Amino acid sequence: MDKPAQPPGQASTPKSQNTVIVCSCEDTMPLDLGALQKACKEDAVKGARHLCRGQIDVFLGIAKSGRVTGACTQEEPLFREVAAEEGLGASLAFVNIRETAGWSGEAKQATAKIAALLATADHAPEPQKFVTLESEGVTLILGRDEVAIEAAKALADTLDITVVLTGEVDIVPPRTTQFPIRRGIARQVKGHLGDFEVTVDGYAEPAASSRSKLEFGAARSGLSSRADLIIDLTGRPALLTAHDLREGYLRADPQDAAAVARLITKAASLVGTFDKPKYVDFKADLCAHSRSRITGCTRCLDLCPAGAITPAHDHVAIDPTICGGCGQCSAACPTGAVSYDFPTTERLIGKIRTLLSAYRGAGGEKPVLLLHDGEHGTDMIDAAARYAAGLPANVLPIAVNEVTQVGIETIAAAFAYGAAHVRFLLRGKPRHDPEGLRQTLALAEPILASLGYGDAAAAAIETDDPDAMLEALGSLPPGNATLRPASFIASGGKREILRLAIRELHRVAPTPVDDVALPERAPFGRVKVDTAGCTLCLSCVSACPTSALTAGDDRPLLRFDEGLCVQCGLCRATCPEKVMGLEPRLSFAAFTGGPAMIKEEEPFCCVSCGKAFGVKSTIEKIVAKLEGKHWMYTGANAKRLDLVRMCEDCRVSEVTNSGLDPYAAAMRPRAKTSEDYFAERERQRQLKSKDGQEGEGDSS
Repeated sequence: MDKPAQPPGQASTPKSQNTVIVCSCEDTMPLDLGALQKACKEDAVKGARHLCRGQIDVFLGIAKSGRVTGACTQEEPLFREVAAEEGLGASLAFVNIRETAGWSGEAKQATAKIAALLATADHAPEPQKFVTLESEGVTLILGRDEVAIEAAKALADTLDITVVLTGEVDIVPPRTTQFPIRRGIARQVKGHLGDFEVTVDGYAEPAASSRSKLEFGAARSGLSSRADLIIDLTGRPALLTAHDLREGYLRADPQDAAAVARLITKAASLVGTFDKPKYVDFKADLCAHSRSRITGCTRCLDLCPAGAITPAHDHVAIDPTICGGCGQCSAACPTGAVSYDFPTTERLIGKIRTLLSAYRGAGGEKPVLLLHDGEHGTDMIDAAARYAAGLPANVLPIAVNEVTQVGIETIAAAFAYGAAHVRFLLRGKPRHDPEGLRQTLALAEPILASLGYGDAAAAAIETDDPDAMLEALGSLPPGNATLRPASFIASGGKREILRLAIRELHRVAPTPVDDVALPERAPFGRVKVDTAGCTLCLSCVSACPTSALTAGDDRPLLRFDEGLCVQCGLCRATCPEKVMGLEPRLSFAAFTGGPAMIKEEEPFCCVSCGKAFGVKSTIEKIVAKLEGKHWMYTGANAKRLDLVRMCEDCRVSEVTNSGLDPYAAAMRPRAKTSEDYFAERERQRQLKSKDGQEGEGDSS
């Protein structure tokens, strides 16, 4: 069967033959070992009926050395334990074919699918990056009633507790003070496990003489407190967006006793040092957020549900201790400044390539790629297999950390590799707004439709009902999968992978076109310049973060490479003449065409040394506006216009050597002040008064 491509940067080493062990799970799966052996090609296929119990010796005999792929994830812990106890040297990997293929109404037609799933077995998992969080157990419990007090009592021996009550409910004073009890309302929370900062209003301490209920003293507001953990039992709205993604912030409905019990158990375990996955990698030099205090791209800032991304001068900053791993920033980032690392986009696309290639090589047709997360999606697939008809034989599931991490480059690659449909399995009631994925699908829709892959070729299935999921998958049209799938290997940065995937998607498309109109904020497009108004000041060139706009080395000109443009808008916002606009579109020729000339003019040559500088038309316009019209360049001072016609070096030399005084001009009229206007008004009033008196004298 096809093997995953070697990850870039890793040395290629000879691999021993892979042995696949498939178990019918007590004949609950109708496996055709002969057909599967043909589908798996070079791999040796061994069958079993009860591998994890009565036939464990089969596993022990095969797993002594080499590479072994076990087609069972339910008993993976057992197999790894036995292998360790027996000192077996085989490299082990495990794939679930039971719930994903074998327990299905179409199991007898699923041989190609099983071969494809086995091909994705990962014998060398990608090393993960982590950030370290440390907690000493200093805990702030926010509550309203006795539930918070009881939770504090349960945790008092494990954690350093302080309770802050809202004051809504009277509390009987404790007989013995085990932990501080205060009153207050938490207004703001910042931070993460091991380093929370809480701002409290209405903070007050109880009187020691409290009798039937806690009596609190004078309140103060704006007090700040630090804690390693926060337990929120107030029943109020969460103090953090996407609070379930924030390590160390535990929240439960105080009326749900089971939820409170689970929270107490979890809180007791959060003392010590913890490794949190670092979900994204960030390269500040590629960020198109801002230039010279002018804001450009804000895609990641608009989408992050956890508030882990903040502006930081010309780029953004991503706090890995807060990041919850939704991946929407990576999927939306047009430059590749943010890339997902759990796993990398490169590795995910490589797995999709292996899956679709093996499926096609085993005779499979019209594959539907089903991307799902490891929690909700896996549960839905399991439920469909156990209580319903199971997944169709052409639906190839692939688990990711979060479906919202998938960007347009992965969708493009999937269809280039031969997918007929791509579906994303989402919760019916998402915990966090999947707006980033919706934007990605809105971008993919016109591209795929224009290239002949059909309408709604990539879409989401939003449901918590396994039957509804199966209905959506079973009602898909055949789709327009390419008849000549690509086989490229994705490598390089995110933007490079995107360019490669788009080119290959177009190359193998059923009905290729040259251009596709795209929605606003698409990461592809061109800059439209009113060349008549452009002065070639080149401020847009200095602002462009991707070098899509470039200048000439020895001539005043402006070039544009549409293949590099990410439609951040910095050029439009920076242009002093306001002659630049954006047109979102996908031009496939732009990915191979290189830069095109936007405007070019002759340079102006210095009247003193002949050096080329500036733009001829611009210098001539300046001279025409000043000559004979401006007080500094009229009469005897007309010679000063030569300074405008000189380069910067000659201009300095002329002013210095000729003794030219830039201020030696006729005195300008003094500017009128308010006092001048008042004096003039008084003089006019006096004149009118005098004229009136003289008129009266004449009449008498």
